[in-house]
Amino acid sequence: MTQIFRKLRTAVTLGTGLIAGIAAGNAHASVVIAGTRVVFPAQEREVTVKLTNNGDANSSPDKVEVPFTLTPALFRLDPNKGQMLRLIYTKGPLAQDKETLFWLNALEIPPKPTAQQASDARANSLQLAFRSRIKVLFRPQGLPGTADESPAKLSWVVVPDAKGNGYALKATNPTPYVVNLGQVTLKAGGKSLDAGAGFVRPGESQLFPVMDLSTQPGADAEVDYTSINDFGGGVDGKQPLGAQPGK
Repeated sequence: MTQIFRKLRTAVTLGTGLIAGIAAGNAHASVVIAGTRVVFPAQEREVTVKLTNNGDANSSPDKVEVPFTLTPALFRLDPNKGQMLRLIYTKGPLAQDKETLFWLNALEIPPKPTAQQASDARANSLQLAFRSRIKVLFRPQGLPGTADESPAKLSWVVVPDAKGNGYALKATNPTPYVVNLGQVTLKAGGKSLDAGAGFVRPGESQLFPVMDLSTQPGADAEVDYTSINDFGGGVDGKQPLGAQPGK
């Protein structure tokens, strides 16, 4: 692949489902979503999200029902240009005692090559569509505590993995905030065992499978983690295994 055309149309949608993407070779998405997440305060009518096309000029998402309107939903984004998206809350019913997690999806659709490009035998080209996504956290007013305090209030225990493959860390979130974790590590027996990354919804539990853990760890085991704050920054923390929330 020697060339990917970068004058793009972009379609955007908002949903609660997960989208899986596949990248091939050295291909990469050129449309960048500003930030890694959007926090939507309940008292606001709308927020904006910026997209930028950083690609070289020479080089329809699934429909779901959500209480937001996103405009524009389809637009052309030329190289080195930006586009602001308006995310408008339609006042549909959402939980007021905890955050609700949505996903903002952006689909890049490259244009067809020109006749000259298509006929140029020396220019091997491959057109790819890329889907990018970031979290949208709907945050009601008056929630107790703060989002920054929430990661330290998770409780952690080791349980058999749901798929029967060894063990997993089970994180339980007693807070009204979504806790985002960029890295989870179990330290036990002088070893650091990778448990991946993910998030834990308010009032729910989430399993983090632990690589290479074949037995229950000792009493001195602890969980090291990197939580992701509202600005996309990583905050390191640690918690004794089996600790109760807030301890």
